[in-house]
Amino acid sequence: MIEPHASPYRVDDPESFRVAEWPTAPPTGAPDDPKDRLEDLVEELDDLQRLLYADNRYSLLLVFQAMDAAGKDSTIRAVLSGANPAGFQVHSFKQPSSEEIDHDFLWRSARRLPERGRIGVFNRSYYEDVLVVRVHPDYLDGQALPPSVERDTIWEDRYRSIRDHERHLAENGTVVLKFWLNVSRDEQCRRFISRIDDDSKNWKFSAGDLRERALWDDYMDAYEHAIRATSRPWAPWYAIPADSKPQMRLAVAEIVVGTLESLGLEYPKVDADQQSRLGSFREQLSAELET
Repeated sequence: MIEPHASPYRVDDPESFRVAEWPTAPPTGAPDDPKDRLEDLVEELDDLQRLLYADNRYSLLLVFQAMDAAGKDSTIRAVLSGANPAGFQVHSFKQPSSEEIDHDFLWRSARRLPERGRIGVFNRSYYEDVLVVRVHPDYLDGQALPPSVERDTIWEDRYRSIRDHERHLAENGTVVLKFWLNVSRDEQCRRFISRIDDDSKNWKFSAGDLRERALWDDYMDAYEHAIRATSRPWAPWYAIPADSKPQMRLAVAEIVVGTLESLGLEYPKVDADQQSRLGSFREQLSAELET
């Protein structure tokens, strides 16, 4: 299995991971204006995406989880702004439909996994069922779970299912990168105020945002448990400081590009017979231009 890109933000020792100890601000010495570097990485990603498609042995799955206003949408746009839309798909997972409830909690995302040669982006994911649902355990009542599901052990059982699922993906060529965009409570507050003050962003804010914000500590506890239980070498979590959006986008881009570079991707090579025939094909095409 491929081990994704090393990074100071990769959670390599999940047993010792603590949300309260993880930074939300970029490190000291980070460039003041990472725009130029991000533009270079976006160009590199464009080249690597085409190579990934041509190589056709791997797929790449990018999972984004965060509190509201952390910057998931803008990060996905910024990092993948130069990518060919034919080579990647973005899927957002919100409240499950009745059809989705009639399946296990991994089903709806498994249907959206990227094919070989492509990049898949999950804006929220199957982790919602151990994050939002853990904070709101009454949601389990609407999931039509059979009596055999033990409520006392359901979170550990779901963590195990997620670990097994992600290991299966990794063993079969899907490289899984998971990003928790770690925004501080104060910065979220400032961004909510900005949404209220900006007429063009009013639609992004609702009273429900404040209700969920009041459960901040519960969410941090849920994130800590989920990351500790599911950050593994074949599908690591990256806890990215999110108080600075430009720095956050740069960190994500570096990890994505670094991981693709490590795959040893190659354009397909033609055999000697095909190579020898290319010359005659070229002559035939050139002759058409001369007539």
